[in-house]
Amino acid sequence: MAKRDYYEVLGVSKSADASELKKAYRKLAVQYHPDRNPDDKGAEEKFKEAAEAYEVLSDPDKKARYDRYGHAGVEGQGGFSGGGMTMDDIFSQFGDVFGDSGFGSFFGGGGGASSGRQRGQKGTNLRIKVALTLEEIAHGVHKKIKVKKEVACNSCNGSGAKDSSSVKACNTCGGNGVVRQVRNTFLGQMQTTVTCPTCNGSGKIISSFCGVCKGSGTSHGEETIDIDIPAGVESGMQLSMRNRGNAGQKGGPAGDLIINIEEKEHEFLQRDGQNILYEQFLSFADASIGTQVEVPTLDGKVRIKIPPGTQSGKIFRLQDKGLPSVQGYGKGDQLIHVNVWTPKKLTNEERELLEKMRAMPNFTPSPQKSDRTLYEKLRDYFK
Repeated sequence: MAKRDYYEVLGVSKSADASELKKAYRKLAVQYHPDRNPDDKGAEEKFKEAAEAYEVLSDPDKKARYDRYGHAGVEGQGGFSGGGMTMDDIFSQFGDVFGDSGFGSFFGGGGGASSGRQRGQKGTNLRIKVALTLEEIAHGVHKKIKVKKEVACNSCNGSGAKDSSSVKACNTCGGNGVVRQVRNTFLGQMQTTVTCPTCNGSGKIISSFCGVCKGSGTSHGEETIDIDIPAGVESGMQLSMRNRGNAGQKGGPAGDLIINIEEKEHEFLQRDGQNILYEQFLSFADASIGTQVEVPTLDGKVRIKIPPGTQSGKIFRLQDKGLPSVQGYGKGDQLIHVNVWTPKKLTNEERELLEKMRAMPNFTPSPQKSDRTLYEKLRDYFK
C-alpha cells in the first residue's frame, strides 16, 4: 500500500515550523500510544506512521530531500522511513517529545518495552562520497564500499569491560537504568522515570575496563558495506543507512552512514535534469545531402537519420533515452543538438570548389535572426 504524505499524516502544512511539527506529533502519539490502545494493531500502525513522518520532517536534511524527491528521497537507506522500526526505536529517539509533559510516565514510562533505558553512548554519524557514472545513475547500482570506521572491540565485544565479572548492577537504579521522580504536569502531579545519573541508563557499572579499548568498547577498523543506490539520483543528494556509522561506546547503538552522491563527468554526454544532451557535429556535405550517424546513449549506440538540408542548431529528440525520475515517474529524453563543422584549413583544390559553390544561387543564405544560445533553443523547444 502506498505511503501517505507525511504532512498529511501529521496534519500540518509544508510551512510548519519545528514547534508545530512537535505539537502535531505529540497529539497523535498520545492518541495512538500502545498503552492507551492495548492489542490494537491499527492504533500501533498509526503510532508508527506518525513517528516515521516526524522523524523525516523534524530533520532539516531529510525534510529537504523529502520535499524535493518525495518518499523515494528518504526510503530504502535506513532510518524509520527505511523500515525496521520498533517501539524501542521510537521511544529512544523521541523520548523528549513524551517527557516534556509527563507523557512518558503516564503511558508506562515509554511504552513498557524500553522503560526509558538506554545502552551506552550512540556512535557518531559517518559521511562518505560515492561517485557514479551517468550509466549507473540511469539504471541504479549496487556497490560494495570499504569504509574505515569505529567498530565494536573484538576483545570485549563492545561492552568496554575486562570480563563479565567486572560488570555489576548499578546500585542507584538497581540495574533498571532509570530512577523514578515526581513531576508536576498539566495533568497534575505524576511519577516519571528518568535516566539513571550514575550508570547513564545502562543499568551496569564496570569496575575494570577492557585493556584493548580502555573501556570505550570500540576500536579502529574497516567494514565492507553493501549499498543499493536507486536510479535517477543526482549530484548533491544524500542517502542514509541507519546504524552503519561508527560503533557506539560501551554497547551503545551505532551512528548512521550518510552517503553523498557525486556524478562523474561523461566523455560525450551532459545531464540537464532528467534529459541528456549531446552535441552532434556534421560536415557541410552531410548536412546538405543527408546521412546516418551513430549517436552514443546511456544504453549504447543508436543510429539516427539526418535528413537533407539539416540546419546547424537543429535538435533531434530520442524519446525515453534520458534519466528516470528518482520517484519512478517516467524518463527524460536525449536531445541531439546539431552543429555544422566548418574546416579551419583548406587545400587549394578545396578552396576552388567552395568558390564555385559560393557563386551558385542555392548556396546563398537568406537573412537570419541572430544566433541564440543552446539554452534558449532548448527552452523554446519545450514551450
